[in-house]
Amino acid sequence: MKSLIAIFILFFIVNTTYAQLKQDGAWKKNILEREPIAYQAVREADVFWSKRLWRIIDIREKQNLIFTYPKMLLAEILHTAALNGEITAYDNTVLNGDQFKMELPPEKIGIIGKSIDSMWGLNPITQEPELIISEEKLDYSKIKRFKIKEDWFFNIATSTMEVRIIGIAPLLETYDESGNYLGDETLYWLYYPDLRPVLAKVEAYNAGNNAVRLSWDDIFEARIFASYIYKEDNVYDRNISEYATAMDALFESERIKEKIFNFEHDLWSY
Repeated sequence: MKSLIAIFILFFIVNTTYAQLKQDGAWKKNILEREPIAYQAVREADVFWSKRLWRIIDIREKQNLIFTYPKMLLAEILHTAALNGEITAYDNTVLNGDQFKMELPPEKIGIIGKSIDSMWGLNPITQEPELIISEEKLDYSKIKRFKIKEDWFFNIATSTMEVRIIGIAPLLETYDESGNYLGDETLYWLYYPDLRPVLAKVEAYNAGNNAVRLSWDDIFEARIFASYIYKEDNVYDRNISEYATAMDALFESERIKEKIFNFEHDLWSY
């Protein structure tokens, strides 16, 4: 009898607490009910021309300021979804890791970016020396760039140049013990078509109009980001950085963009 009374009291307290929650805004937002717009099926026979590209999105660029909004960091969205099993992460350490061949279990994802330090200190109560162990979790602020793998193709059924993102990978900045920057580490690859339902339910910041609720899926599908190409498919399977450096690498990236634009432009007569 006492247990039933305790359950009833707990139920009453919980319901009362939720009843007192206030609506954060003048109207109710239903972003959690959104679904991504399905892609139109593409027949192989309708693909007249195609090119595979790999890009880098650097969130430090002014055009990518939306990626730095602290309440909805893309890095945290992706990593949390991978940890919860909402999306499968693929190991990047294997050969051709961006081909989604080897799955990463959630327990391995959970240790990414973690570090454990130990040092001797004084116990605040006994004032005696003891070994203090501290654990640091993945620092999302160190993820400033993302890799994007995508296919560009001309669809003769619709007479349009289309692009489909195939995969996305967060890059973690790494440093040595002295704090010197060592480079970026690709954490894992995520298959973008499977990721879209997750991104569609997360609202992205819209500085122009808060009434127009953009999701992260909208950001990628509408290509509201700046990026540069670091690789195109080639017979040597090499990155641009392997044959061009500094400004020459940026010029090569722009040359590839212009080549795709000119190809589509030359298909039409005016």
